Amino acid sequence: MEPELIYGVRPVLEALRSGRREVLEVLMAIRNPEISSLAASRKVPVSEVPRREIERLASGVVHQGVIARTGDYPYSDLDEILDTPSPLVVVLDGVTDPRNLGAVLRAADGTGSSGVVIPKDRAAPVTPAAVKASAGASEHVRVARETNLRRAIERMKRAGIWVYAAESGEHTLYTDIDLSDPVAIVFGGEESGIRRLVREGCDGVFSIPMLGAVDSLNVSAAAAVVLYEAIRQRGWRGT
Repeated sequence: MEPELIYGVRPVLEALRSGRREVLEVLMAIRNPEISSLAASRKVPVSEVPRREIERLASGVVHQGVIARTGDYPYSDLDEILDTPSPLVVVLDGVTDPRNLGAVLRAADGTGSSGVVIPKDRAAPVTPAAVKASAGASEHVRVARETNLRRAIERMKRAGIWVYAAESGEHTLYTDIDLSDPVAIVFGGEESGIRRLVREGCDGVFSIPMLGAVDSLNVSAAAAVVLYEAIRQRGWRGT
């Protein structure tokens, strides 16, 4: 298969830093000592190239003068996510915009979440656009792709994890849900929300209050709100 191209300073840095996927080569039209040092420590070749070469390879995207040729994104097995201490899991049902996926991955990384579960079909995979939107957080977060989300939810429940659906409307407030125990939160796609069979597999439904004219948050904003509430309930107070 052809190497993948990821672009942007932070995504390339985090790919090198995490060591989770193979980085074959870094091409730079700028000077960045941190990238050069990390690449040298991993024995990854770095080539200085004209900016027009970067433009040719990564046309139409914000590449910041840096791209890397890499191996495929290293998806995790669901069991790897469930085996973490007191799991805090994000489940995305049909999120098709890679930028939304990337922003969710950034929130998941920022809150130390155990991982993100996405469907194999009719959903955005971890593409270079998702990597860029995540600011490289994708390179640190476990992401599992499941053929059947309902069955994946049943596996979570058998593992002792409570599963809740986040939806707009008149439901229990998100602050009234116990997120201190092992928990998975399901968020729906941009257009159709959470599918009926997936919702029916959940232990409960909650909502985030909306006081304005719009009735819901973007999926990544909703995920960030709920995940930070979870770590607050789990005792995080900041420094």
